[in-house]
Amino acid sequence: MKQLYLSTAYWAPISYYAALFRHNGATIEQYDTYAKQTYRNRCHIIGPTGLQSLTIPVVKATPGTLTRDILISDHGNWRHLHRMAIASAYGSSPFYEYYADDINRFYDKPCKYLIDYNLKQIECVCNWMEKHPAIVCSTEYVHDLPAETTIDLREAIHPKHPDAERIAPYQPYPYYQVFEAQTGFIGDASILDLLCNMGNESLLVLLGIK
Repeated sequence: MKQLYLSTAYWAPISYYAALFRHNGATIEQYDTYAKQTYRNRCHIIGPTGLQSLTIPVVKATPGTLTRDILISDHGNWRHLHRMAIASAYGSSPFYEYYADDINRFYDKPCKYLIDYNLKQIECVCNWMEKHPAIVCSTEYVHDLPAETTIDLREAIHPKHPDAERIAPYQPYPYYQVFEAQTGFIGDASILDLLCNMGNESLLVLLGIK
Protein backbone atom coordinates (compact mmCIF):
# COMPACT_ATOMS: atom_id res chain seq x y z
CA MET A 1 0.00 0.00 0.00
CA LYS A 2 1.18 3.54 -0.74
CA GLN A 3 2.45 5.68 2.12
CA LEU A 4 0.00 8.41 3.12
CA TYR A 5 1.27 11.91 3.92
CA LEU A 6 -0.79 14.33 6.00
CA SER A 7 -0.25 17.75 7.52
CA THR A 8 -0.62 18.18 11.24
CA ALA A 9 -4.14 19.21 12.30
CA TYR A 10 -6.08 20.37 15.36
CA TRP A 11 -9.01 18.03 16.07
CA ALA A 12 -8.64 17.08 12.43
CA PRO A 13 -11.60 16.73 10.05
CA ILE A 14 -13.32 13.43 9.36
CA SER A 15 -11.70 12.96 5.94
CA TYR A 16 -8.29 13.16 7.65
CA TYR A 17 -9.10 10.27 9.96
CA ALA A 18 -10.85 8.31 7.22
CA ALA A 19 -7.63 8.44 5.20
CA LEU A 20 -5.49 7.62 8.24
CA PHE A 21 -7.49 4.56 9.24
CA ARG A 22 -8.07 3.23 5.73
CA HIS A 23 -4.33 3.33 5.09
CA ASN A 24 -3.57 2.10 8.61
CA GLY A 25 -0.90 4.74 9.02
CA ALA A 26 0.58 8.00 7.81
CA THR A 27 3.61 10.24 7.78
CA ILE A 28 2.80 13.56 9.45
CA GLU A 29 4.65 16.42 7.78
CA GLN A 30 6.63 18.59 10.19
CA TYR A 31 9.33 20.09 7.97
CA ASP A 32 7.00 22.12 5.75
CA THR A 33 6.89 25.91 5.99
CA TYR A 34 4.04 26.79 8.33
CA ALA A 35 0.94 28.07 6.55
CA LYS A 36 -1.80 30.16 8.12
CA GLN A 37 -5.56 29.55 7.83
CA THR A 38 -5.28 25.77 7.61
CA TYR A 39 -6.34 22.87 9.79
CA ARG A 40 -2.91 22.95 11.40
CA ASN A 41 -4.29 25.20 14.12
CA ARG A 42 -8.04 25.24 13.53
CA CYS A 43 -11.02 22.93 13.52
CA HIS A 44 -14.69 23.17 12.60
CA ILE A 45 -17.34 22.03 15.05
CA ILE A 46 -21.10 22.13 14.47
CA GLY A 47 -23.57 24.01 16.65
CA PRO A 48 -27.25 24.91 16.23
CA THR A 49 -26.39 27.66 13.71
CA GLY A 50 -23.93 25.58 11.67
CA LEU A 51 -20.16 25.46 11.41
CA GLN A 52 -18.09 27.18 14.07
CA SER A 53 -14.35 27.66 13.64
CA LEU A 54 -12.00 27.26 16.61
CA THR A 55 -8.46 28.54 16.12
CA ILE A 56 -5.41 28.03 18.32
CA PRO A 57 -3.39 31.26 18.49
CA VAL A 58 0.27 30.74 17.72
CA VAL A 59 3.34 32.83 18.41
CA LYS A 60 4.03 34.99 15.38
CA ALA A 61 6.44 33.16 13.13
CA THR A 62 9.07 34.63 10.85
CA PRO A 63 8.83 33.79 7.12
CA GLY A 64 10.02 30.27 6.51
CA THR A 65 9.37 28.97 10.03
CA LEU A 66 8.86 25.22 9.97
CA THR A 67 5.66 23.68 11.29
CA ARG A 68 7.66 21.69 13.85
CA ASP A 69 8.86 24.98 15.41
CA ILE A 70 5.48 26.70 15.78
CA LEU A 71 4.75 27.68 19.37
CA ILE A 72 1.26 27.84 20.88
CA SER A 73 0.31 31.22 22.34
CA ASP A 74 -1.68 31.75 25.54
CA HIS A 75 -3.28 34.86 24.06
CA GLY A 76 -7.00 35.41 24.55
CA ASN A 77 -7.86 32.65 27.04
CA TRP A 78 -8.45 30.36 24.07
CA ARG A 79 -8.36 27.13 26.08
CA HIS A 80 -11.38 28.14 28.12
CA LEU A 81 -13.21 29.43 25.04
CA HIS A 82 -12.59 26.24 23.04
CA ARG A 83 -13.58 24.00 25.94
CA MET A 84 -16.86 25.91 26.39
CA ALA A 85 -17.59 25.98 22.66
CA ILE A 86 -17.17 22.21 22.36
CA ALA A 87 -19.35 21.63 25.42
CA SER A 88 -22.02 23.96 24.03
CA ALA A 89 -22.00 22.29 20.61
CA TYR A 90 -22.01 18.69 21.83
CA GLY A 91 -23.32 18.72 25.39
CA SER A 92 -26.66 17.34 24.19
CA SER A 93 -25.16 14.80 21.77
CA PRO A 94 -25.44 11.10 22.64
CA PHE A 95 -21.77 10.43 23.42
CA TYR A 96 -20.27 13.72 24.59
CA GLU A 97 -20.17 12.66 28.23
CA TYR A 98 -18.15 9.56 27.30
CA TYR A 99 -15.36 11.68 25.76
CA ALA A 100 -15.67 14.88 27.80
CA ASP A 101 -13.02 14.16 30.42
CA ASP A 102 -10.40 13.31 27.79
CA ILE A 103 -11.34 16.35 25.69
CA ASN A 104 -11.10 18.67 28.67
CA ARG A 105 -7.61 17.45 29.55
CA PHE A 106 -6.36 19.13 26.39
CA TYR A 107 -7.42 22.47 27.85
CA ASP A 108 -6.21 21.96 31.40
CA LYS A 109 -2.54 22.79 30.90
CA PRO A 110 -0.33 24.47 28.29
CA CYS A 111 1.57 22.64 25.58
CA LYS A 112 4.58 24.34 24.04
CA TYR A 113 4.58 23.16 20.41
CA LEU A 114 1.56 22.95 18.12
CA ILE A 115 2.68 19.72 16.46
CA ASP A 116 3.10 17.98 19.82
CA TYR A 117 -0.37 19.10 20.85
CA ASN A 118 -1.91 17.77 17.65
CA LEU A 119 -0.03 14.47 17.82
CA LYS A 120 -1.36 13.89 21.33
CA GLN A 121 -4.87 14.41 19.98
CA ILE A 122 -4.31 11.85 17.23
CA GLU A 123 -3.13 9.39 19.85
CA CYS A 124 -6.22 10.12 21.93
CA VAL A 125 -8.60 9.62 18.98
CA CYS A 126 -6.87 6.35 18.07
CA ASN A 127 -7.31 5.15 21.64
CA TRP A 128 -11.00 6.03 21.53
CA MET A 129 -11.33 4.07 18.29
CA GLU A 130 -9.25 1.18 19.67
CA LYS A 131 -7.28 1.30 16.44
CA HIS A 132 -3.59 2.10 16.30
CA PRO A 133 -2.26 2.95 12.82
CA ALA A 134 1.47 3.38 12.27
CA ILE A 135 2.17 7.11 12.60
CA VAL A 136 5.58 8.71 12.06
CA CYS A 137 6.75 12.28 11.52
CA SER A 138 8.69 13.32 8.46
CA THR A 139 12.46 13.68 8.72
CA GLU A 140 12.78 16.10 5.79
CA TYR A 141 10.55 18.02 3.42
CA VAL A 142 10.01 16.64 -0.07
CA HIS A 143 7.98 18.99 -2.26
CA ASP A 144 7.04 16.52 -4.99
CA LEU A 145 6.40 13.14 -3.41
CA PRO A 146 6.51 10.23 -5.89
CA ALA A 147 2.96 9.35 -6.91
CA GLU A 148 3.99 5.74 -7.48
CA THR A 149 4.62 5.14 -3.78
CA THR A 150 2.85 7.92 -1.87
CA ILE A 151 -0.52 9.62 -1.47
CA ASP A 152 0.05 13.30 -0.73
CA LEU A 153 -2.85 14.86 1.17
CA ARG A 154 -0.74 17.44 2.99
CA GLU A 155 -2.53 20.35 1.34
CA ALA A 156 -5.59 18.60 -0.09
CA ILE A 157 -7.50 18.56 3.20
CA HIS A 158 -7.91 22.30 3.66
CA PRO A 159 -10.67 24.44 5.19
CA LYS A 160 -10.74 27.07 2.45
CA HIS A 161 -9.72 25.31 -0.74
CA PRO A 162 -10.41 21.58 -0.45
CA ASP A 163 -9.39 19.41 -3.36
CA ALA A 164 -12.70 17.59 -3.69
CA GLU A 165 -11.48 14.93 -6.11
CA ARG A 166 -8.54 13.92 -3.94
CA ILE A 167 -10.40 13.77 -0.63
CA ALA A 168 -13.68 12.40 -2.03
CA PRO A 169 -12.65 8.73 -1.45
CA TYR A 170 -12.23 9.56 2.23
CA GLN A 171 -15.61 11.22 2.77
CA PRO A 172 -17.79 9.02 5.00
CA TYR A 173 -21.44 8.32 4.55
CA PRO A 174 -23.83 10.78 6.23
CA TYR A 175 -24.37 10.03 9.90
CA TYR A 176 -26.62 11.28 12.68
CA GLN A 177 -25.95 14.89 13.75
CA VAL A 178 -27.71 16.39 16.73
CA PHE A 179 -28.49 19.68 14.93
CA GLU A 180 -29.27 18.24 11.51
CA ALA A 181 -32.90 19.38 11.68
CA GLN A 182 -31.71 23.00 11.95
CA THR A 183 -28.62 22.98 9.74
CA GLY A 184 -29.03 20.04 7.41
CA PHE A 185 -26.24 17.48 7.28
CA ILE A 186 -22.78 19.09 7.29
CA GLY A 187 -19.93 16.93 6.07
CA ASP A 188 -16.26 16.81 7.03
CA ALA A 189 -16.39 18.70 10.30
CA SER A 190 -14.00 17.89 13.13
CA ILE A 191 -13.66 14.27 14.21
CA LEU A 192 -15.26 15.43 17.47
CA ASP A 193 -18.57 15.83 15.64
CA LEU A 194 -18.56 12.23 14.47
CA LEU A 195 -17.45 10.84 17.83
CA CYS A 196 -19.91 12.81 19.94
CA ASN A 197 -22.80 11.86 17.67
CA MET A 198 -21.92 8.26 16.80
CA GLY A 199 -19.68 6.98 19.59
CA ASN A 200 -18.30 3.49 19.02
CA GLU A 201 -19.86 3.32 15.55
CA SER A 202 -17.58 6.14 14.35
CA LEU A 203 -14.93 3.77 13.01
CA LEU A 204 -17.50 2.04 10.82
CA VAL A 205 -18.46 5.41 9.35
CA LEU A 206 -14.80 6.32 8.73
CA LEU A 207 -14.11 3.00 7.02
CA GLY A 208 -17.21 3.37 4.83
CA ILE A 209 -18.86 0.29 6.28
CA LYS A 210 -21.93 1.95 7.79
